[in-house]
Amino acid sequence: MNEGIDNPTFLSEGNLDVKQDSKPAHKILEEVAKSRPERARSRQEFAEGPCGWGTCVLDGIQNCNNPKGYLLFYSLLAIVQGVLVNGLVNVNLSTIEKRYNLTSFLAGLISTGYDISFCLLSLFVSYCGQKGHKPRWLAFSAFMLGLGSLVFALPHFSSGLYNYGVQIRDICVPSNGNSTTQACNSATKSSNFLYLFFLGQLLHGVGGTPLYTLGTAYIDDCVPNDKTSLYVGIGTGMSVLGPAIGYVLGGQMLDIYIDVNDVSNIDLQPGDPRWLGAWWIGFLLCWILAWTLIIPLSCFPKHLPGTEKIQRGKISQAHSYKDGKIFKQDNFGENFKDFFTVLLRLLKNTVFMCLIAASCSDGLVITGFVTFLPKFIENQYSQTASLAAILGGATIIPGAFIGQITSGIIISKLRLQCRNMIKMALATTVLSLLFCTVFFFGYCSNSPFAGINQNYYHNRTTEKFELEAPCNADCHCNRSIFNPICGIDNVQYFSACYAGCINETTKDNIQVYENCSCVQNDSYDFDAQKGICGSKCTHLPMFLGLFMICVIFTFMTSTAITTSVLRCVPDNQRSFSLGIDWVFVRLLGAIPGPIIFGTVIDKSCVLWDVDDCGNQGACWTYDNPKMAILLIAIGAACKVISIITIAAAYFLYKPPMVTEQMSDGPNGELGFEGNDMNTTEMN
Repeated sequence: MNEGIDNPTFLSEGNLDVKQDSKPAHKILEEVAKSRPERARSRQEFAEGPCGWGTCVLDGIQNCNNPKGYLLFYSLLAIVQGVLVNGLVNVNLSTIEKRYNLTSFLAGLISTGYDISFCLLSLFVSYCGQKGHKPRWLAFSAFMLGLGSLVFALPHFSSGLYNYGVQIRDICVPSNGNSTTQACNSATKSSNFLYLFFLGQLLHGVGGTPLYTLGTAYIDDCVPNDKTSLYVGIGTGMSVLGPAIGYVLGGQMLDIYIDVNDVSNIDLQPGDPRWLGAWWIGFLLCWILAWTLIIPLSCFPKHLPGTEKIQRGKISQAHSYKDGKIFKQDNFGENFKDFFTVLLRLLKNTVFMCLIAASCSDGLVITGFVTFLPKFIENQYSQTASLAAILGGATIIPGAFIGQITSGIIISKLRLQCRNMIKMALATTVLSLLFCTVFFFGYCSNSPFAGINQNYYHNRTTEKFELEAPCNADCHCNRSIFNPICGIDNVQYFSACYAGCINETTKDNIQVYENCSCVQNDSYDFDAQKGICGSKCTHLPMFLGLFMICVIFTFMTSTAITTSVLRCVPDNQRSFSLGIDWVFVRLLGAIPGPIIFGTVIDKSCVLWDVDDCGNQGACWTYDNPKMAILLIAIGAACKVISIITIAAAYFLYKPPMVTEQMSDGPNGELGFEGNDMNTTEMN
């Protein structure tokens, strides 16, 4: 039977009972050393050294030549990457779509450019770079992120000034039809600029590839096993601040007119639908910041001082399986000719693949909710799009940060080994599933919407809901202009035209409408005001609080799984294993996540945008209860998959045998670390 024992370093010989007739631990050590003297004496040449550039070594920067110094610049680069890819691109995509007449499909294509290049390069970069100079790879990462930012901003400087056209008014004008009605006209697409945007995203992907593979593995190289999770948790925790900074920075820049040199010649305000903000400024700032990090990252040595000593004190916790024995061969996996063999052997590591499956499932949920949580808040609780984005970010980003840091601290303080880290990931996934049920009781009922879920007050007896009614039949309203207003009767209307409003004015800095034939009003001097109606639902604080707890447990799982991936594979394949992990997460999680969530959410749409040509566009209004049920269904399904795969990894995991741990540590050295060792079948 398999039996785990404590670390022999802390046990007496009498307690180290591997088998009744087995030899004491120190005898085993001596025999291993004698039988393989060349490996016991061999030393890998760690290129430890000072911070500098060749012969240029400055005393003032040597205080950074340690894991904490590296972690600082690694975190800064991760923040810049998050600002760019998950912040500025997302917050500015709708502005870019309007400025360059791009369809939503083309805008989505721009967004996937990062994932495409990441997936294409991740395996090769992580395999070829794991024996190379990892900090210089990160300097290359900073260069490519900066270059991608510069390319992404180029269309602004080659497209001329923005022509915002004339103001659109959507009030009812019975005498000559709706003044906003326009002939069907297909917009001209700026395909040349599309190529630049896509190229910029491809370069961002090239820059992001070494960061989360080689950069993370470098941390694991230079710190003890019990500290890896803490450092990885801090690094990934800091990286989630990037999207927050990106959203804040991008939002502030969108309040600046797109052509800053022409701002004095326009009469637009940010609230005007024709207004476009200066989306490009944030990308120029990130270009400068990314290239500033090239210098400090390139000065780090190939291995930090003390790395050799730390590596000699580590023992392998790699999952023991038949096809994994090939990794014990000298020099195996160091040449590119072994690439496909190494890849196939790692894919046969069942524990590794189960953890990847859990990562993909969690990645799908995370990217889906990051993309669509603001939409859920906006529709369920009748919030503006900007406020919904702020609330969504204020829930996900602190939760992710707390989860990453907390998980790293717990694993480090308790010195959890691979099996116990998997057990922790299983527990946190179960807890996140429980709190994910907040969607069941946190949703709101549908707000009254004339022509959608409620008839106009003149026509309450009709069971069929339609936007057009006798009260607005003579207005000839444009179905492609969605500009909602809230009536005094607390009913929302598609636009002032569909509410039958003839006059538009401003009172106390609020745009109001008068003489609205579809609005029931007996006591007020105006009939409706601009904007959606406020929600009477009071579940928002409870929903945000419980959902943040769900996010915390989800990201606690993320850190535990990442560290387990580093432990369940051979030590010399950690970078490559992270590359494989990220490829699967991108292909099966990050890329399809928003697509699947978007498709599911569209099933709850009750009002689609239809342009002048009759083409269906975005969804304007959703069925709130149906949306909540669909989201909990897909979220719970992914969580259940994660639970099953993590549980499978826990039961399948087989620690290496004592003799393997003694003889097959880093560079063939003898040493122990940790408190969970397998003593199975020592023949």
